[in-house]
Amino acid sequence: MKNKLGDLNNHLFAQLERLSDEDLSSEQIEQEVKRAGAMVDVADKITGNAELQLKAAKLYAEHGEKIVGHLPQIGKSAE
Repeated sequence: MKNKLGDLNNHLFAQLERLSDEDLSSEQIEQEVKRAGAMVDVADKITGNAELQLKAAKLYAEHGEKIVGHLPQIGKSAE
């Protein structure tokens, strides 16, 4: 996967623009609200995962190599 957090940000702002479109019918607004809710749910999971990765990186920075065995993903490239 090649998506980045910046891409997520772009998707969320695009959804915000769709929600603010004054030409939408009530049915279209309802559909966009559902879509936005689903996007927020996924975005929350993605940002939660990024936060966990940051915490792991901080642990590694603070404790060095002795913690690597407990954090096997640190230092490995994403495939």
